[in-house]
Amino acid sequence: MIELIDVSKNLGGKQVLDHMSLSVEEGETKVIIGRSGVGKSVTLKHIVRLMEPDEGGVRVEGKDVLALQGKELNELHMEIGLVFQGGALFDSLTVGENVGFILREHMSMAQSEIDKRVRESLALVGLYDVEHYMPADLSGGMKKRVALARAICTRPKIILYDEPTTGVDPITADAINQLIDELHDKLKVTSIVVTHDMRSAYKVADRIAMLYEGKIIAEGTPDEIRYSHDPYVHQFITGAAHGPITDGQNSNGRNGG
Repeated sequence: MIELIDVSKNLGGKQVLDHMSLSVEEGETKVIIGRSGVGKSVTLKHIVRLMEPDEGGVRVEGKDVLALQGKELNELHMEIGLVFQGGALFDSLTVGENVGFILREHMSMAQSEIDKRVRESLALVGLYDVEHYMPADLSGGMKKRVALARAICTRPKIILYDEPTTGVDPITADAINQLIDELHDKLKVTSIVVTHDMRSAYKVADRIAMLYEGKIIAEGTPDEIRYSHDPYVHQFITGAAHGPITDGQNSNGRNGG
C-alpha cells in the first residue's frame, strides 16, 4: 500500500533520512517510533508529498507519488487523511467548518451532503451536536477528535497520525488509542502512527518500526519489539537515561562501519 524506497532527506545541513526504506501492507497499522527530531514526521510528509526526497522514491498503491501532477495529486490527497500533531484546527472556523473544509475546497458536493458527511464523521469519533462550537471552546481531547473527524471526512484509504496522544492526559490518550483501533476496523483503512508513546504503540500497532539516525533499525510485532535484545531498541522503549543512544555511540558503530 505504501513504500518508501531508499529515501534520503537533508534539512538545514542535518541528514534526517539516510536511504531509509519502509513498507506498509494494505489494512496494516504500522507504528513508527523514535526520539523527537529523528524524522518521523518528515517521513509522513514525504508520503503526502508535502516534502520531496533528495534521493529515493515514494509509492502509494503502486503509484509513483513524485510523478503525480494536478488532478492525480489531488486524488492522492483525497485518499490520505493526515492528523497533524496538535490538531492544526483553523481557529476562525467552527468545528463543522473545520471538518468539512476539504470537502468544500476540493469536492463538488452540495452543502446538505457536506453537512451530512460532517455529522457522520463527528459521530464516528464520538462527538455529537458540536458543529457550531469554536476550537477555543474545546478540550485538548476534543480537538484531537475533531482533527480526526476532519481526516476521515473524505473517507480515505490511508490515515497518517502524527503524535496523536501528545499533549493529553493518560485517560484521554487511551481513548484516542481505542478510537484509532475502532476506525481501523470500521473504515478498513491502512494506517501509519508516528509516536514516542510506547503504551500507544503497543496498543494500536500490527507492526512497529524504530527510526534512528535516518534509518529503520528494527521492525517487528509489538511483542518482538517489547522483548527485543537490541540495545538501541531496549533503551528507547524503556526510557533509560543511559545506553547506546545517549552515551555517544552512533550508527557507524552500530552497523559496523
